[in-house]
Amino acid sequence: MSSTDPTTTRRGRPRGFLLLAAALLALAGPFGVPSASAVAGAAGAAPARAAAAPASEGPDPIDFAVVVDQSKSLSDRDLVRETEAAALLSQGEISERSRATVIGFGSSEKSGQSPVREVCPPTVVDGAGRQRLSDCVTRLAHRDSVRTGPGTDFPAAIRQAVARLTEDSGTGGAQAPKTPRVLFLLTDGRLDVRDSPEYGADPGSRQANGAKRLADELARARAAGVQIWPLGFGGGIDRDALTAMAEGGFRGACSDVPGSVPRMRVVSGSAGIDRALQETFAAARCARIVTGDVARPPADLYVTIPPIATDGSLTVGKHDPKVRVTYYDPEGRKVPLHGSFDGSSFEVSGEDGPVEALRVTNPLPGRWRVRVEAPEGHRGQEVAVRALWQGRLRSAVVLDPASPRPGQRTVVEVRLQTRRGVVVADPRQLEGVTVTAHLAGDGFAPVAFRLADDGRAPDRTAGDVRFTGTVTVPATATGDLELTTSMAAPGITSDRRPFHTRIAEGTPPVVAQLSLERVTAHPGDAVPGVLQVANHDTVPHTLRIALADDAPDTPDTGTGTGTGGSGPKAGSAAPRISPETVVVPPGGSVDARFTVTLGAGTPLGELGSRLAVTDTARAGETLDTAFLDVHVEAPPTWWERWWPYVIGGAVVLVLLAALTAVQLLARRRRLDLTGVRIELRKGGWVLDTLEVRAGQSPGGEFRFTIEEPAGPAPTLHHAHGAGAAHRLRRTGSGALLLRPETGPETPVHTAVPVEVADAELVIRTPGGFRGRTGPVRTPRGARPGRPPRRPDPATAPGADGTAAAPSAPPAPEPHPDF
Repeated sequence: MSSTDPTTTRRGRPRGFLLLAAALLALAGPFGVPSASAVAGAAGAAPARAAAAPASEGPDPIDFAVVVDQSKSLSDRDLVRETEAAALLSQGEISERSRATVIGFGSSEKSGQSPVREVCPPTVVDGAGRQRLSDCVTRLAHRDSVRTGPGTDFPAAIRQAVARLTEDSGTGGAQAPKTPRVLFLLTDGRLDVRDSPEYGADPGSRQANGAKRLADELARARAAGVQIWPLGFGGGIDRDALTAMAEGGFRGACSDVPGSVPRMRVVSGSAGIDRALQETFAAARCARIVTGDVARPPADLYVTIPPIATDGSLTVGKHDPKVRVTYYDPEGRKVPLHGSFDGSSFEVSGEDGPVEALRVTNPLPGRWRVRVEAPEGHRGQEVAVRALWQGRLRSAVVLDPASPRPGQRTVVEVRLQTRRGVVVADPRQLEGVTVTAHLAGDGFAPVAFRLADDGRAPDRTAGDVRFTGTVTVPATATGDLELTTSMAAPGITSDRRPFHTRIAEGTPPVVAQLSLERVTAHPGDAVPGVLQVANHDTVPHTLRIALADDAPDTPDTGTGTGTGGSGPKAGSAAPRISPETVVVPPGGSVDARFTVTLGAGTPLGELGSRLAVTDTARAGETLDTAFLDVHVEAPPTWWERWWPYVIGGAVVLVLLAALTAVQLLARRRRLDLTGVRIELRKGGWVLDTLEVRAGQSPGGEFRFTIEEPAGPAPTLHHAHGAGAAHRLRRTGSGALLLRPETGPETPVHTAVPVEVADAELVIRTPGGFRGRTGPVRTPRGARPGRPPRRPDPATAPGADGTAAAPSAPPAPEPHPDF
């Protein structure tokens, strides 16, 4: 498997094929074929952000032996579960410098039998060693009744394990060995050597002899510095015997945290020994275990690695070697099974065994996804994922004063961060931690003192994850001072890098103080600071402001040196200081302002860098140090930066659109002629009426015609086509205009007749109908094909549409036909 998934970028977005082709062409040799070294270099350089931690900064190693009961009281299923539990330890160990031994045991009852069966000799748990352990540990699942008897010989098992743990592994004795030696014992029963001739010719005394031999072996283990962690399962456990084993071995621990001292544990059955043994293992090596999901394949299992983890392993209890596993980091990217990627290194083992593990250095914190799949017929057993991790934290130290005088009380402040540069800012992640410091130097014996984060002076704020304490420099101190901090908590250890400074001699000619406020910034932002300097000397002094410790591990970084360990690294995450130097005149004082510009690749979270001001005229003597107290947040997105303006603009646009719509609607209503009635009149008589209906006056114009058939009276009709027609329209101001079929457009007034050809038109708006009653009048005497009678002017309707006062009826006019 390649070190990266070629279909995804750092954020999981698709890569373009052309980019890949261009990269291959750039690496191509003279014949257009990329050389092996070029391809390997590109594959290694592109994804890698930082190599694996050096051995000195990696987790401390341990020598451990897993001793497994194979007596006849165990079922075949119990043996399989014991085997898988032993494999979890050998595969999940987080240090590649550790050594593991796996031993099965029973008893010796016949000639040619041995009570112990060493299935895996001492093996260094590096990449190749873990694979060897994965192969050899499976032999535990099969008894060899010819070579090993059915009893339970604890003394022989412990003797064999102690012998392996003490060979070629440093000094022994009653003191703690340089590398911890730990024995994990799995059993379902109790001592049973009744049929073992080795414990005497008298069967009745063999058990007592076995108990005495066990006490002797425990004493030997204690003297050799071997811890014993017994784990029993089932209902036949002798709890007292297991307790005696835990207390009889070496009582040392990986820290003074409760729970790291050897103790026995019992679970109800073999089904729970894998988890119980991993939890026991974590307690013994000061690590932590996180239990993830359990499901049958195919499935996605999740497990969370916290931000303070620097070394860990994801263990997958597959049970069936046919199960295939794929690992995805919290950003959804498929990680390599071997090699480096984005600041982490990976090494998988046990792919063809019942237990698989992915060891990760500098893991990306968050929720990891483990995809498990299996072919048909191999999906019946549940798969479990767990994360074993340890946080090996770096300490950033600030002294006040930076160069103390002999006999001076000095304040020590410490912040903690991971190798990725992640500053621990959540006190819950350090629950139960104890931080101690040791001051050493010439002219005095080392001084130990504790640091606290309790808000009591000199600590300023409780729970801000800044551990503070005081130490008085011995009056006899001379020359260099070395301060080393260490921390202890479940799963947390210290890298124990020393902080160096020097004793101040006499009255300092220059006094300096750095001041930086706590701010929130984005990568690329500039953080302001002030350097206050008083020069009591008779000559000018040049002071230099620089980073005093590591910058985060990021692409294109180099290494350097500086106060307190490695110096700032040149790269996309390294802060830049401007100006870097300040010149102070003799006898003068300066308040110099400077800025620290964060690199574009600065990791998010708390920035744990320190600044130091040194006097170049005095061999780089450190005058003051201060934390660069910056909380780095992701740069605002386009939306986050402009959303108030976008929302404001959208509101304005909506209001303008609404106003425009209202205006258009009002205009449409003003122009609309719906309800307007047109009357056709001739000789004072209303010949016909036509009312404008909804939708007949688009744009405020109504088209109509006057039809004059040969017989009846003329009539009004709505004109639908595009031919000649009379046009009545209303302007935006409400005025009415009439354009006849021929002639110019002229204004018309409500109820005022307008001559059109040989007739009159009267326009009436809806408001003018209120005085009108009854149906439209039809002229008297009007018959088909005959013109109407002429009305008497005295009784004709008025111009305003109301009837005139009645008078004497007019004399009838003869019809033209008479």
